[in-house]
Amino acid sequence: MNYQPMDHHAQSSLAGGEPLWEAQEDADVARAAVGATARELIETALFILVIFFIFRGVLQNYRVQGQSMEPNLHTDQYLIVNKIVFFHFDANAPLRLLPGLRSLPADMLYPLRQPERGDVVIVEEPPVDGGPQPEEILIKRVIGLPGETVQVKDGVVYINGQELKERQADGGYLVEETHCNGGRLCEPYLVPAGHIVVLGDHRSNSLDSRSWNAEPGVALDHVIGKAWLSYWPRPAWGVIATPNYAGMSK
Repeated sequence: MNYQPMDHHAQSSLAGGEPLWEAQEDADVARAAVGATARELIETALFILVIFFIFRGVLQNYRVQGQSMEPNLHTDQYLIVNKIVFFHFDANAPLRLLPGLRSLPADMLYPLRQPERGDVVIVEEPPVDGGPQPEEILIKRVIGLPGETVQVKDGVVYINGQELKERQADGGYLVEETHCNGGRLCEPYLVPAGHIVVLGDHRSNSLDSRSWNAEPGVALDHVIGKAWLSYWPRPAWGVIATPNYAGMSK
């Protein structure tokens, strides 16, 4: 029996002459490249998703519907809403978990700032006592602040007995008289803590604190954010500023 030595070089080669170990190495490199690409795509998608949720948590677009804010904002005008500017929390909430402190009153803190008179805000329509939360989302202007007394009479708004000179305010946003329309603001109304009073600029065509079946005051928890920027249509582009009221604090 004759012994034929094995050609190891021939055995470890492919038909084209490429060594098997090199082919295996190429396959490993290809798989690694595919895996790296897949990981990059997943990481990019997750990054975009995180940025999206952060953006939605801080800013949100809003389309004006209706005429309640004319002549300053119009139907189908698109705005960017700052949702974090009025962020607040109850500093006493954790303490109420302790025995004997459950009746501790709320101590609301605003890390950025509280609503100011003249701010244009996006709010949820307040619910009627004992009723479901309405789905209506409205855009209005802040008029009354917590602890103030608001009344509408003789065609104007009074804050703590002092006329609010809206027509002379920086920006001159009001062009018509204000009437209470038989609502609760016909009499002096004390704005509760943690609430604001809001009115539309188009006073004769606005569903606002004068006409809700609920209390005139809107809880700050129902304020979605502050209208910050108008971006469409192009001629309306610009920052939505808060007006200054001469002789009256915000």
